[in-house]
Formats: sequence, C-alpha cells, structure tokens
Amino acid sequence: MKRRDFLGAAAGAIALPGVVTAARAADAIEWRMATCWPKGAPGVGVNAQRLADRIGAMSGGRLRVKLYGADEIVPPFEVFDAVSRGVCEMGHGTPYYWQGKNPAFHYFTGVPFGLTAPETAGWLAHGGGQALWDEAYAPFGVLPFYAGSSGVQAGGWFKREIKTLDDLKGLSFRIAGLGGEVMRRLGTTVVLTPPGEIFTSMKTGTIDAAEWVGPWNDIAFGLNKVAKYYYLPAFHEAGPSLELMVSKEKFETLPDDLKEIVHGAALASAAETLADFTFHNIEAFAQLVAAGGTELREWPEPVAAAMAEASQEVLAELAGSSDLAGRIALSYRDYLAKAREWSKWSDAAMLKLRNSHPAG
Repeated sequence: MKRRDFLGAAAGAIALPGVVTAARAADAIEWRMATCWPKGAPGVGVNAQRLADRIGAMSGGRLRVKLYGADEIVPPFEVFDAVSRGVCEMGHGTPYYWQGKNPAFHYFTGVPFGLTAPETAGWLAHGGGQALWDEAYAPFGVLPFYAGSSGVQAGGWFKREIKTLDDLKGLSFRIAGLGGEVMRRLGTTVVLTPPGEIFTSMKTGTIDAAEWVGPWNDIAFGLNKVAKYYYLPAFHEAGPSLELMVSKEKFETLPDDLKEIVHGAALASAAETLADFTFHNIEAFAQLVAAGGTELREWPEPVAAAMAEASQEVLAELAGSSDLAGRIALSYRDYLAKAREWSKWSDAAMLKLRNSHPAG
C-alpha cells in the first residue's frame, strides 16, 4: 500500500460523525487547538481531531474547537509555549517534548523501563500522579489532561543490524525523551527530528536510524521503505502518554458544565486513542510480516543490559534535579515497583500462558 493511500485509509476508517452544528449562536465560544502532529496523521493527528470534534458535539456547539496541525500556528515543539502564552487555548502533544521547561515533565510521558499505558493511567488517576503533573505545569499557566497512549512502542528502524554496543557508536539516531539521553551515553548521535521530517531524513541519510511510534505510524510514514532492521520493543516507551493542554486562564472562564465537558472529552479520547493504536498496530504488524523484507529483532542482551544501566544513571540524575522532580520520582518509583510485582502474575503471566497454549 502506498504511503498516501495508507494515510487516507487510516484517516477515513476512523472518522468521527459530524460535530453537532445546531448551536451557532453569536455567543458560542471558539477555541483553537495547536498540535505537534501533521494533520490527519494516524493515531496522533486523527485522535486530536476527534477530541476537538467531541468537545463541540458534547457541548452542543457552545464550545467549538478548531484544530491546527504542526506548523499551521506554531512549529511542533512550540505548542506548549503557544498555550502558555495564550496564542491558542489548547494544544495536543506529549509532555517530554517540553522537557526544556522542566526535565521532570519526562515522567508524565514515560521513562525508560517504566509504566505501561494502563499503569500510567492508574498512577495519574488514583496514585497522585495527576496532582504532581498539575503542580509541574502550574508555573506556566497550563492545565494538563491525560489523552491516551500509543501503548508499547517500537524500538526503531536501523539501516544496519545491531549486534553489539560497538554497532551503536557513531550512529545518528532520531529518538525522543530520556531514551535519547541513554542512547547518547551509549555512543549514538541523537537527533530529535520533527515527526513530519523523519522519512526524508532517513531517506537522504541525514540520520541512520529512527524510532517513531509503532507499526501503524511507522508504515504510514514509510520507515519500512528506508531501513531493513526493526527493533522491538522500545526500552524507553512502554506506554507513553498523550496530553491535552489547556490555558488555565481560559479554562477558568468557562462555566462549570463546559469544564466538565473538556475533562470528559479528554477521558473519552484516552480510551479511544489506546483502542485505536492497539487495533491498528495489530493490523499493520500483520501486513508488515506478510509483505516480507523487514528483519524483526529484539535488543541483544548485552545492549539491553547497557540500556538499563545507563537508564538508572539518567533517572537518578533527573530525580536529583529539583525538589519537585524528587517527589515525582519517588511517587513514580514506588508505584512502578508494585506494578512490576503485579504484572508478573497478571499481564506477563497471562501473555505467557496465552502464547504457550493458543486456544483461539
């Protein structure tokens, strides 16, 4: 399937019904949502649009949100600033894109060898994570709302096989988040290429390897056409979070029912987004395997061990960077330790049982 066809099929297959348009009163509130993603990009762009549309539908048109893709209002990595400065009322992105504001933001996207998507949702909703996230964003006048996850991501596409740590040295690797710092310490040159430029950068040789999301997005962006080796899973993104950012000043002007609608729409988007990624990653992975030509790889054990060791160093430094970072780290680590124990007897055990004894 051609990239253009795939993108069109993905967007068309999951289009929302039209937004309720009955309420067109002159006093209807109109907001703008800037996003980090190309408009209509599978998973991220489409679900940002669904979220904007849902707010309009749930409010009966009283709060209408117009979505703008990457670069239509601001570049992808300036969306947080746009919301903070009041350039737009809303933004859709992921917290680690703004780590220059506060490195503790990484915890709210996810950290190496960290929480899965359901575990993250649990920590935020019931484990004190949301209150810490609110505190972290408060100095910037931004309110964060959890808006879902892509689930377990892929480790990346490489033009040559990685057998030892030496094979990483000197590679120019597009990788985001703390995973980038880990890979830098293992000898790669890290480049945070904006999503819309990854394919071209790989094709032209500007970068040697790239991680983006997972099979659905990676195939849609054509990464399987420019690299042969596909490493799974991503050591640094077990369940990275997406977010709806809202200007605190603008949010506080809304009546209570519209505030609840924004919150409720984000919650609905969180569930819908994870379902969307789960379904389409399964489908896209089947297509990838059937097409042939891609070499699937797990990280070699010495490489994985080095990733874990470097991750411990990076996370220790992050936890010590401020009082807030330390408190977030403590909350996250305590919950992660419990999650590891439970997952051994729940998800991990069930998957082992299911895969060893297929009955379906």
